[in-house]
Amino acid sequence: SILISIIVLFGSSRAIMFSSTLARRSSAAVTSAVRSNKVSALPAINVAARQCFEDFTQQQQVRTMVTKKRVHRQEKRKRKEELSTKGISPPKPHMYIPVDTPVINAVSREERDAESKRQDELAAQELKERMEVVQEPLMRFGFSEDNLKMSDRVKKLLDLQNGNQQEVIKAQKKRGMELFQMREGDTGSSAVQVIALTTRIQQIQTHLRQHKKDKHSKRGLDALYVRRRKLLDYMERKDFESYRKVVKTLGLIH
Repeated sequence: SILISIIVLFGSSRAIMFSSTLARRSSAAVTSAVRSNKVSALPAINVAARQCFEDFTQQQQVRTMVTKKRVHRQEKRKRKEELSTKGISPPKPHMYIPVDTPVINAVSREERDAESKRQDELAAQELKERMEVVQEPLMRFGFSEDNLKMSDRVKKLLDLQNGNQQEVIKAQKKRGMELFQMREGDTGSSAVQVIALTTRIQQIQTHLRQHKKDKHSKRGLDALYVRRRKLLDYMERKDFESYRKVVKTLGLIH
């Protein structure tokens, strides 16, 4: 009955501790009773169990009275009260700004919207001019009509309509990179990298619409999303104008 009450009060782990302690004390009581030639050792065992139960409950009460964390909180609260009585306020955190600090040179929402609209119009005009410059039709295998004179039959063979999907995607990627390149042959600027990643992302998205259980391609697509987001974050910090042009042109939500 004592062991059952221990299990109810303190749980199974505490009951195991109590049973081991009780076993040691009961064996000691039986040994002493046998050495003293007593007929029955049961009263000695009951006394040992009762004493063990009282010691165990007392230890648990003392152990769970106050924790170190609670003592630390009490001491911290006392120090704050002492400083407040002396008129000393606690130190403010790093980069603390009071609530009543006035905002200086704030721009209204209407002015910000008008400036954003003006910048969008300028970016659209610049992109339109670049598209007019890059108007020569793309052909297969890197050929162009400016460098070579060819018959209509050869032009039809080198037309992209007769090319495979890989050639079409490569041509689209090249045309997009030419719109945002900073100089001739630029392949490393942030805007050009975003265009290249977007072309690859669109290609994988088209593939996943037909093959919905391709988990490996889905994992690669998530990695490309992360790379593009990091590049856009970098552009937003370093070159906001290029960031605005790329996001508006590609229709990205970032």
